[in-house]
Amino acid sequence: MKKLFIILFFVLAFLSGLARTLIVSPQAKIRTLRQAIQMANDGDTILLTKGIYREGALTITKSIKLIGHGSPVLDGEKKHEILLISGKNILVKGITFQNSGYSAMNDFASIKVVNADRISLIGNIIIDAYFAIHVSNSTHTTISGNRIQGSPVSEQLTGNGIHLWKSTRAQILNNQITGHRDGIYFEFVSQSTITGNTSEKNIRYGLHFMFSNDDRYEGNIFRGNGAGVAVMYSKRVIMIRNQFEENWGPSAYGLLLKDITDSDISENAFLTNTVGIHMEGSSRIGITHNQFKNNGWAIKVQASCDDNRFTKNNFIGNSFDVGTNGTMMLNEFSDNYWDKYEGYDLNKDGIGDIPFHPVSMYSMIIEQNPSTLILFRSFLTSLLDRSEKAIPGLTPADLVDKTPMMKIQ
Repeated sequence: MKKLFIILFFVLAFLSGLARTLIVSPQAKIRTLRQAIQMANDGDTILLTKGIYREGALTITKSIKLIGHGSPVLDGEKKHEILLISGKNILVKGITFQNSGYSAMNDFASIKVVNADRISLIGNIIIDAYFAIHVSNSTHTTISGNRIQGSPVSEQLTGNGIHLWKSTRAQILNNQITGHRDGIYFEFVSQSTITGNTSEKNIRYGLHFMFSNDDRYEGNIFRGNGAGVAVMYSKRVIMIRNQFEENWGPSAYGLLLKDITDSDISENAFLTNTVGIHMEGSSRIGITHNQFKNNGWAIKVQASCDDNRFTKNNFIGNSFDVGTNGTMMLNEFSDNYWDKYEGYDLNKDGIGDIPFHPVSMYSMIIEQNPSTLILFRSFLTSLLDRSEKAIPGLTPADLVDKTPMMKIQ
């Protein structure tokens, strides 16, 4: 056994000794990255040194590491897709990509990953790209610590920051994305995580899910995007400890849910959005321990939603806490804190003694006639809301929190 171990040790040492490091520099023997890629074998490392490299479209299909030293720049000259990756076990790290070309037909990207496994894109800077990173039909892709800065033109002429299509087990970690159509886009992506990213000032959504199941996004910041975050036609999505803030405008949301089921939304902060959460056609979602503060509407629940549970959330300083377009409510509200609650707690158990109806009559009128918003905070609307509380007639009687909390949780 001991002899076998010694033999294996020397075999591994010999094999590792075959891996080379190829140094690319304008002053060295290898002056172009294209030349280094052609010379490299599986397991080699290419060290790209300081300089601006204009080499057109490059392709990597070998299992190699491409590492930048001294902030080297790959420049697409506004004409080329800079780097295409296809294969397995490839690392690209520490390189600045700038000025990639534009092609709506071929979705040009600064870095495109196709039919690949275990690709890592770490610590790169991507400036002025159509699509910054475009991944399709790949598994185990890691995109971490990249800084992506786009130059937004319009929704039609601007691509996404990080775009994944038909992929599984991806990890999108600690990236900063701004100035694209969608900061992060998932379509037919499963069993993947999005953690610790900041996606802000993008034209459409900070994050956009389509037909993507069994994913998790946690600890991200989505700030100042055109319409916040959209999760559509997906199942079993976990959304936890994210911050949705300052998504403000006529059609803006912190979070838009459309036809999603069996998901969890917990411990998030919805701050200063036109609508904190807008829900359509969604079922069996747990919305717990979230903070809704200073939004126009904290939550809008359309009549097409059912069997959702809103528990232990805090509603503070919102113009309207809950809005709906129906008269029947098939969702459950319990144990939430409402700053508009005016009840009492005689037995001092921390729970209000009378139920709270979070939908105001005025919000129902706005839902049917948006132009009446001009009467907001007028004496007339206050009178209507007071009358409705005394004798409910227009607001859905079933939309009630029977156990409102007296203190913030």
